[in-house]
Amino acid sequence: MKKKILLIFIAILVLIQFIRPERNLGTAESEKDYTHFVQVTPEVAGLLKTACFDCHSNHTEYPWYANINPIGLWLSHHVDEGKRELNFSDFAQYEPKRMDHKLEEIAEEVEEGHMPISSYTLLHKDAKLHETQIKTIVDWVKGERQKIKLP
Repeated sequence: MKKKILLIFIAILVLIQFIRPERNLGTAESEKDYTHFVQVTPEVAGLLKTACFDCHSNHTEYPWYANINPIGLWLSHHVDEGKRELNFSDFAQYEPKRMDHKLEEIAEEVEEGHMPISSYTLLHKDAKLHETQIKTIVDWVKGERQKIKLP
C-alpha cells in the first residue's frame, strides 16, 4: 500500500511539471509606472526595486527553482496576489485617493516589518530592509502623500 501511495505521489509530481503558469515578464518601468506620478530619488527607487518589484511590478526576476512545481505554482500565485494589492508598474493609473492609500500602506507594511515578507527575504538577503532603509522609505512616502491632491 505504501508503495502505491508513493508511486501516485511521484506521478502527481511529474505531471504537475507540465503545468506552466504565465510568467510575469513585462516591463517594470513604463509610461504608467509610479515614477510618472511621484518623485522618487535613486536611493528609494533602488530600495523599491530590490525589495518590492519581484512581487509588485509587471516584471519578476525568477529564481531557478521557479521552474520546479509546486514551487513555481506557489510563486506565480504569490506574484499575482502581490500585483493585485499594489502594482508599481501601473501606479499612475490609480485614482489619487487610491494612490494615497497605497502609499500609506507601503509605509505601514515596511515600518511594521510585514514587507518584504520573510519567505522572500530568506532567499533574497539584499531585499531585507534595515532601519535606515525603512526610515528612508517611510520619509519618502510621507513627503509624497503631502503632495497628492485629494478631491
